[in-house]
Amino acid sequence: MQKKKTSKHTILAVEDDATLLKVLSNTLADEGFNVIKAEDGQEGFDKALKHHPDLILLDIIMPVMDGLTMLKKLRKDEWGKNVYVMILTNADPSSDLINEASRAPYVSSYYMKSQYGIREIIKIAKEKLKKPAIKTQIKK
Repeated sequence: MQKKKTSKHTILAVEDDATLLKVLSNTLADEGFNVIKAEDGQEGFDKALKHHPDLILLDIIMPVMDGLTMLKKLRKDEWGKNVYVMILTNADPSSDLINEASRAPYVSSYYMKSQYGIREIIKIAKEKLKKPAIKTQIKK
């Protein structure tokens, strides 16, 4: 498959499901994105601060550090305050983490993995990358 040409935005995919991470990162690369992969929240946090991706795809329930904890820490960083983050999860919609994510001002947007295919997620990511950087409000 020939890679599509884009403006080479960088996307950080933080996902602990190795198969999903591989499919997601390969599909993003096929669409012309630079892809950085992380398998847990701590690794994702470290790579986000090191590489400053244009967008982060972030799972919530992960080992070492969950996605919302990673995101709260990220929003304390000057660069991290404005990066667009798409939460991707299959967590039970009634779980405490999902309830927190739906109310939190530091979450850019969230999507249930079971309701969106990878191509749909990439289409949404492309749309988000067309918009200027977000301004988030962080609860202190």
